[in-house]
Amino acid sequence: MKCITNAWDLYENELRGYLHSKLNDHHLVEDLLQDVFVKALAESSKFCHLENTRAWLFRVTKNHLIDFIRTHKNHDEIPDDLPSFITSPEPVVQLSKCLPVALKKLSSDDKEIIELCDLDGMNQADFAQHKQLSTAASKSRIQRARKRLKKELHIVCKIELDTQGNVCCFIPCCK
Repeated sequence: MKCITNAWDLYENELRGYLHSKLNDHHLVEDLLQDVFVKALAESSKFCHLENTRAWLFRVTKNHLIDFIRTHKNHDEIPDDLPSFITSPEPVVQLSKCLPVALKKLSSDDKEIIELCDLDGMNQADFAQHKQLSTAASKSRIQRARKRLKKELHIVCKIELDTQGNVCCFIPCCK
């Protein structure tokens, strides 16, 4: 179940942006997103073994949108501009190019916990045990480190947000 919620946390805003680009109805977008989340939950442990959870979520979202259009809008044709899944990476995905530079600007403690827990997949309880901390302390530490990383990413890459608070553009860095 945790792998589903982790993937959802990573891609929900991207899926929402995709649906908003196709539909002009916030409530409908939220309903469709909820349906996609339920489909992910229905996959249960199979979801955790998917090679590319992002691609799976986008494929299910696109198919659900097509089904909705067919059944509720009485369209004879599905719009040609529905991609099989988003082919050009969203700005937030491209932002990963800035991550190494921003990580270098963090303290060694912040860098370590982000690399181990967020990038290498170590869970926070194992990190706490590894560093002889309480689980609560490791959770606080990762939250503070993530905030500082976010701040560095904004500074280093000059991130701009759209009206919904999603990354819309930035200046890639290479130092």
